[in-house]
Amino acid sequence: MRFPFFPVFAAATLVACTSATPAIERTSPPATATNLTRASTEVLFWDDSTRADRFRHMEDYFPGIEVAPSLHPRVLPAGTDLPAAASGALDRYLGRGDIAGIMVLQDGKVRYEKYGLGFGPGQRWTSFSMAKSLTSTLAGAAIKDGYIKSLDEKVSHYIPGLAGSAYDDVTLEQLLTMTSGVAWNEDYADPNSDVARIFAVEPDPGESQVVTVMKKLPRDAAPGAKWVYKTGETNLVGELVEKATGRTLAEYAKAKVVDPAGLEGKLFWQTELTGGNVGGCCIELSMRDYARFGQFVLEGGHGSVAPGWLSRAGAQHVDLGQGFGYGYQWWTYPAGAFGAIGIFGQSITVFPDQQLVVVILGNWPKATGADLTGPRTALLAQVYAAVAAE
Repeated sequence: MRFPFFPVFAAATLVACTSATPAIERTSPPATATNLTRASTEVLFWDDSTRADRFRHMEDYFPGIEVAPSLHPRVLPAGTDLPAAASGALDRYLGRGDIAGIMVLQDGKVRYEKYGLGFGPGQRWTSFSMAKSLTSTLAGAAIKDGYIKSLDEKVSHYIPGLAGSAYDDVTLEQLLTMTSGVAWNEDYADPNSDVARIFAVEPDPGESQVVTVMKKLPRDAAPGAKWVYKTGETNLVGELVEKATGRTLAEYAKAKVVDPAGLEGKLFWQTELTGGNVGGCCIELSMRDYARFGQFVLEGGHGSVAPGWLSRAGAQHVDLGQGFGYGYQWWTYPAGAFGAIGIFGQSITVFPDQQLVVVILGNWPKATGADLTGPRTALLAQVYAAVAAE
């Protein structure tokens, strides 16, 4: 079976117990408007060597919450080597010099695992917007646990600060699919864009930064009528989950993903000024743990979410043309595949029909662009085709 090439879509942001060690820890530096705004803005302008260094320890530059690993890490046994055509293509892609690692699981077994840029199994790498897909998974967990009644509930029911704003009649499902109809500018090159300034706003008393920012946005279309990629809306999903559960996203992820997925390393998740996690960005995990998360999703979530939730989340709810689309914070592709994507080359791609998970971690020379997404698209298509032809 041939897997069609992926189109160019940038999914990103500027910005995701009992144990012998503390399960939840706050990390430094402290969150202040000055250091958080400066660090967020500078990410796009770090040079190659700075990114290659800092992407593996973003906790030194951003405030956040760290959670302990599972007491029962999932074993990833070795599988057979990939077909030569696939492994050769992966080797060449890794040899470009801007890729930190590639891992391929099939049926939960490792068929390929190699590293670049001095990165290795004992280190973490930043996710950027791959965190959106984890936030979506936690929303599914909150629905199963009864904290959220349904996807049809109004966002303002859980976040009273949005009452009377353009989000007053927007549902959780419309947030998850980014079809709220509220205006937003996601231009990473524009220092005055909404996404660039989301950490530059002092929160109103008793509110998070994201609520203070989002409640002031104007309406652009009727709810459900228009799709626009908005990191701020994933931040609202995260805020909603935190309000509903009474826990930070990191703490809830510990119970609903880290432990049941068997993650073997600590998870770091960035926070904003008022201490909540940033739903739209910036978890750090090892490459193996990103693969474990992909496998956890492929297997349906191990009871953390309702049966069928992850299949629904990874299904096309917004048609972007040529077989591509958007689900619940997952990008959707032909042949039933779906994936999480972050700027500078981060991706987790799930191919359910082949029980295949492909993780790529990168240090692209710029956030995104057709010259960068195109080769990755071709690579994934080649790997899929080679495995499907076995």
